[in-house]
Amino acid sequence: MQMPDGPPAEIDLTRPSAARVYDYFLGGAHNFEIDRQLAEQIASMTPNLAATMRSGRDFLRRAVRVLLDAGIDQFLDIGSGIPTVGNVHEVAQAANPKARIVYVDIDPVAVAHSRELLAGNDLTAVLHADLREPERILAEARESGLIDFDRPVGILLAGVVHFVPNADRPGDLLATLRAAAAPGSYLVVSHSTFEDQPQEMLDAQRLSARTDTEITLRSRAEISSFFGDWTILEPGVVHMPLWRPDSPSDVDEHPERFGAFGGVARHDQPAG
Repeated sequence: MQMPDGPPAEIDLTRPSAARVYDYFLGGAHNFEIDRQLAEQIASMTPNLAATMRSGRDFLRRAVRVLLDAGIDQFLDIGSGIPTVGNVHEVAQAANPKARIVYVDIDPVAVAHSRELLAGNDLTAVLHADLREPERILAEARESGLIDFDRPVGILLAGVVHFVPNADRPGDLLATLRAAAAPGSYLVVSHSTFEDQPQEMLDAQRLSARTDTEITLRSRAEISSFFGDWTILEPGVVHMPLWRPDSPSDVDEHPERFGAFGGVARHDQPAG
């Protein structure tokens, strides 16, 4: 991978990055040899991992389309990684050219590449921030001029909350994000799980400890709790391929093999 002036000085090239490993599995070009080595090691233990990554991206695209159909025209994508082909702004702006997207990621390389890729798209912005600082994310999203929290917004947390350990109280972080959203807003979450998983998948997940962002696997009940009192849309919190597939043929015979649950919830106006 080549960056115009080399990687930023603050990048530690001795450690792989979760965002860049993800980019590699999606077929992107924004990764280093250290990332590819870890990705290949993980893939040797779980040969279907690239398909798992693509399944997560497909879930996100389907969810974004549902939100667009509901009238959502502004999206806050936290833990966005590197916005390669088929990411949120492409899906949203293909349906609504005026849709606005703010991407947020903790990885400075992902942020640098995102800003490069999105240069000239005035309806997108990229923030370098950590999900564990929700107030900062909300403030900077407002300051971007692209997100108006007095109107319904789509908050996207696809494959990111599992990078927050229990000690950092992920439930409280998501509660802060939900509290800032107007009625009519939506929350999208996909999250890795230990439920229904073979031992080799669990072993591969433990390799994430070698990156700066170790994965915490959680149950369906724990993941469902992240939606708080918002209304979870049908079919509920399910294995990702089962969430509103485009056609029955798109559903794998063993959807649990992708190792993650996904769900979408709506902030309904309280009665009375």
